[in-house]
Amino acid sequence: MGGLAARRQRKVRITLIVLVVVALAAASVLWLAQRPWEADASGAKVTTVAEPPPVTPAPNVVAVPDNGPIPSGAAIGAALGPGLANPDLGQFTGSVSDALTGTVLWSAAEERPMTPASTTKLLTAAAAMLALPMGHRVPTTVVAGQSPNELVLVGGGDVTLTAQPVGEPSFYPGSPRIDDLVEQIQRSGVKADTIIVDTGAFTGPGLAQGWSPGDIAGGYIAPIEPVMLDGGRLNPLQDESPRTATPALDVGRVLASRLGIDPANVRIGNAQSGAAPIAGVQSAPLRDRLGQMIGRSDNVLAEAIGREVAIKANADPSFAGAVSAVSDALRANDFDLAGVLLHDLSGLSVDNRVPARVLDSILLAAAGETQPALRPMLDYLPVAGGTGTLEDRYADGDRAGAGWVRAKTGTLADTSALAGYVVDVSGRVLTFAFMSHGRPPEASRPALDALAATLRSCGCV
Repeated sequence: MGGLAARRQRKVRITLIVLVVVALAAASVLWLAQRPWEADASGAKVTTVAEPPPVTPAPNVVAVPDNGPIPSGAAIGAALGPGLANPDLGQFTGSVSDALTGTVLWSAAEERPMTPASTTKLLTAAAAMLALPMGHRVPTTVVAGQSPNELVLVGGGDVTLTAQPVGEPSFYPGSPRIDDLVEQIQRSGVKADTIIVDTGAFTGPGLAQGWSPGDIAGGYIAPIEPVMLDGGRLNPLQDESPRTATPALDVGRVLASRLGIDPANVRIGNAQSGAAPIAGVQSAPLRDRLGQMIGRSDNVLAEAIGREVAIKANADPSFAGAVSAVSDALRANDFDLAGVLLHDLSGLSVDNRVPARVLDSILLAAAGETQPALRPMLDYLPVAGGTGTLEDRYADGDRAGAGWVRAKTGTLADTSALAGYVVDVSGRVLTFAFMSHGRPPEASRPALDALAATLRSCGCV
């Protein structure tokens, strides 16, 4: 129940509570006024009861049992049947696997390449976890310019830098502060009247094939450049804030303003090889940024992490180079990418194609024994009805999945996807990937949520 009816119901409950409290208070006053103990207990000995010993809570993580019954594919298919008949799924493909044995239990058109939307980020995250140390950080530096009056801001690929004052929250927890650069520059004693921003760490176009330029103002993306404030957000604390079309220049202008330099004296250029360092900050470690990327489904952060993989592999730090590096990292770890076609690493491109089998195989590797380096991915996934992009789902319908389903979401204009894992009522960990095309998200997302909730509750043995 919601809206006016819900507010009326709350008012009735509050009124009843107030009346009960008033009545109890009045009864207490009357009882005290009568002082019943004076009649027969004034001479009685007063006794007290000793306080019970303190209880120390001992929270612990209970492991999933390894002897739960393995669901049968036929039973899973029968349980999913009514949900699969929902026309709101449109064109559908899916795969369900048993994490302990690595067995695919059920599938439907699992080899058909479909638009993955933001479930693409599972491939990006997996490649980064396999190719890079989890403590990897990205630098942003300031070096001396070619002329004594110039400073060069060198972007190393960190899109999480923030202009928020020290001590104030930032969109990306643990992000470096531009004020730290300002302090270091001022402490160095260097004086300048010009800021040059070096964006050479990334190459190629700022927007990928399959992106709409309107998504910049829509708050979904910014041109991918190697230094940004809060992922290019104009409102630094708002997730889907409109983005800037000139993220790197904006950083230079803010830096100039805080140094007392005219922002008009900021331009794109290149640092000299071997230029003297003046100031520097580093991003949060990769492990933290991966959690932020998956939990919030952050497109800009996904593209930046993909470039980190490319740079590590000595590949071109462009969209094409990053896609190639991510694909190579996955293939090198025995992932079969047949049917995969990517133009970006965030999933915003409408031209991407990924089979459900591939998404399920990544989750199966993370939940199973074959790729222990991917295990942290399970903790990054949003919790149904609780966190991230699943926070507002499973609240009304399909509550059986709330708190049990953990999954990466994917949403475009006529595409929805859900890929993650769930512990069923028998204690078995099941991984799954469900993809829908041809229906609006407001229709297809509940249909996908219902399928995942069914996996939780069916006990399909």
